[in-house]
Amino acid sequence: MLSPEHARIRSFEVVPALPDALAPLIDIANNIWWSWQPQAVDLFKRLDSELWESTGHNPVKLLGTVQQTKLDAAVNDPEFLHAINTVKQDLERDNARTPWHIQSGHELPEGSTVAYFCAEFGMAECFNIYSGGLGCLAGDHLKSASELGIPLIALGLLYRHGYFQQYLSADGWQQETTPDLDFANLPVEQVKTADGQQVTVHVDLPGRSVAVGLWKSTVGRIPLYLLDTNLEANRPDDRAITGQLYGGDMETRIKQEIVLGIGGVRALEAIGIRPDVCHMNEGHSAFLALERIRRLIEDHDLTFDEARAQAAASHVFTTHTPVPAGIDRFPSDMVKTYLQSFAPSLRLDMEGVLALGRDDVSNKNEPFSMATLAIRTSDACNGVSKLHGVVSRDMWQAVWPHVPHEEVPITHVTNGVHARTWLCDELLGLLNTQLGDHWRDHPADHGIWDAIHRVSDEDLWKMHQNQRRSLMAWVRTTLTRQLADRGVSLPKIKECVDGLSDDALTIGFARRFATYKRGNLILRDAERLKRILMHADRPVQILIAGKAHPADGGGKDLIRQLVHFGLESEAGHKVVFIENYDMHVARHLVQGCDIWLNTPKRGMEASGTSGMKAAINGVLNCSILDGWWDEAFESEVGWAIGRRENYPSQDIADDIESNSLYELLEHQIGPLFYERDEQGLPREWIARMKQCIAKLAPFFNTNRMVQQYAEELYFPALVRAHTLKQDDLSPARDLAHQTTRLRHAWSKLAVTDVSAETDSPLGVSEPRPLSVEVDLAGLSPEEVRVQVYIGELDNDGRVAQGHATNLGHHESLGDGKHRYTGQLTAQGSGRHGFAIRILPGGELFEPLTIPGLIHWETYAPKPKAEPAKAVAAAK
Repeated sequence: MLSPEHARIRSFEVVPALPDALAPLIDIANNIWWSWQPQAVDLFKRLDSELWESTGHNPVKLLGTVQQTKLDAAVNDPEFLHAINTVKQDLERDNARTPWHIQSGHELPEGSTVAYFCAEFGMAECFNIYSGGLGCLAGDHLKSASELGIPLIALGLLYRHGYFQQYLSADGWQQETTPDLDFANLPVEQVKTADGQQVTVHVDLPGRSVAVGLWKSTVGRIPLYLLDTNLEANRPDDRAITGQLYGGDMETRIKQEIVLGIGGVRALEAIGIRPDVCHMNEGHSAFLALERIRRLIEDHDLTFDEARAQAAASHVFTTHTPVPAGIDRFPSDMVKTYLQSFAPSLRLDMEGVLALGRDDVSNKNEPFSMATLAIRTSDACNGVSKLHGVVSRDMWQAVWPHVPHEEVPITHVTNGVHARTWLCDELLGLLNTQLGDHWRDHPADHGIWDAIHRVSDEDLWKMHQNQRRSLMAWVRTTLTRQLADRGVSLPKIKECVDGLSDDALTIGFARRFATYKRGNLILRDAERLKRILMHADRPVQILIAGKAHPADGGGKDLIRQLVHFGLESEAGHKVVFIENYDMHVARHLVQGCDIWLNTPKRGMEASGTSGMKAAINGVLNCSILDGWWDEAFESEVGWAIGRRENYPSQDIADDIESNSLYELLEHQIGPLFYERDEQGLPREWIARMKQCIAKLAPFFNTNRMVQQYAEELYFPALVRAHTLKQDDLSPARDLAHQTTRLRHAWSKLAVTDVSAETDSPLGVSEPRPLSVEVDLAGLSPEEVRVQVYIGELDNDGRVAQGHATNLGHHESLGDGKHRYTGQLTAQGSGRHGFAIRILPGGELFEPLTIPGLIHWETYAPKPKAEPAKAVAAAK
């Protein structure tokens, strides 16, 4: 190998040289649109099926290495040439389709752009810049945004080594390799200036400036820009910043996130893009908020608060993390080291910067949280399932002291999956036959998916059996190779492979191996599991896949336990671990299994999307009621393990929930799967498959998800940001100044009198007059909202689920006091309570819940007992 240290090496590019008739294949290969178009994938398979597999389904590399004889044969094949032109026309038509928001009548400011920032993107298995669910979700988000025509661009990091490749040692312990990605043979290209140089920006790290190069990948009609620090201008440790996804130590992580957030904003600006809205998909990119605030200050001579008001209006933050341990948190000293030189440009001191990353701004011992930074600089925040929204409001309630849990301003948009990426080809064919082209353009339409009931039971079951047989053929081949690489003896390999069945009930369990996901729950009672697996009439087999983080010894041990069970138990050949879980492995599993199993500790799975991918293929879920399954579960589409119970210890929970799983397998799932009629069909199972597809596919779908983001988050942010920047940001300045004015007066606010006729019981929905006197401490009635907050009381005297109603300003009483009036009503019987509160008022504050600006009426302090001498003197 010749090193640049020993000789000057001049680089040049080599691109595929195809005959003119085949040239459209280059355009198709370089747009990741091909990854969800079976007819496009078929072109590359037809050109060279073996090369398609050996390149890891990489069309760019295939076109650069395919033999000339095969190109010559393709040029002389009229049917193949016609197929190329058809696919090229499909690509052009899809990219020219009228955007959904225009069809729906949404009016947006001219030239509006949403920038979607994420640390990983999973779009195709050949492009390994993703680790798992978050990345696949981001890739599916872009695909649906393309289909819908959302005015969205995306930004991430281009990792030289991608995410690690997994293999197992002879003992079943996870090992990792990190091969280089060959950017020249991937669907990505450098973004260049007019003079042919790569677009480069710089970010400041302690004592030096780091160059960041810009690349571009295309996903349908969505541009994905990717950042790379592996440039000659950088010193070796800085070239390694974008070396590996989630690799390195905490210091590597903060450098990556500075590049992603600050470098990302600068890179977009370098190519003339200043997005109107930025969506932070997880907290990794939250430094973008500081860079956008800095630029507003520089351009408009604003204070930090003025710039933050404008920037926050245009930021959307999505958290995917249900536990504090999953959030990037940096020691204060590390943040000081990396942002010390940046702070003055924000017109903040370092303590002001650090406070942005603390739940409790006064606690200087609290580490700096990237999620909290994102929350404090975004007006719109959401979790990724209904339950995760509840969990997130719990996690960050401290950011909004004294705000009721249900009013903590973190909503939810439940995740989905991109249907055409994850549906098996045979089911796609059935859907095309029954549903026509309309379903491809409107995959979130519930009415369309109901047509699955028109597919005959025979056709659907035949399709599913074909998928299971295809899966098992792939598993046998893959398992043989992996066991041989591990040094397993040929007789043992034969025993493991021959023990698998094309027709047995097949359970899939594939996900990241973190301890909270309880990958070993199925092993809790090994003897009972053996009886289930080896049942004479109802055998079961389990296919398992997943990676543990390289630093997660507990997760690695879970994998080892499962592998040992598979190799050492007499029923072990029924439990198979497939190495190196990625999109390719996932596609086989979610399309061919019968049951998709998920066993997390409840409340710790933000959403989960692998079960959605299985469900749209008619695979029934059996899961803890967590994440998406908590809102999706109905008995006709799958099974629930437990009923949302809480237990005094995790050990008890594991015992009870593993027993529940065994009961389901023995007495419900197994019997239902093997119950066949005279035609050999499991009619009730097939009925559930149809209900599963019809009910779950349209909702747990990224087209629905992206539409919801657009309607509830993107478009309101576009409008609000546009409003605040009018007249040289005059409304944003007013919002900041008014907030400061409110903060100065807030501690002096007081509720001085409340009058309500509650001595006698109220009838349901019966109104009773309410009068409230408040001291506004010099604020005007237009600057506040006085509200009554009412709801049922629990046994501790707390309002469990309240709702607020604005009271009307009735009169001024002088000396800063005012009377507000309204009505008390209750919609149900029982014990109710109400409280009076004051919030900021005015149009600019309507959508906001500002930390610290909520004043509740409190109990008046009891008068102090007068000293005995003073009492005597008074007498």
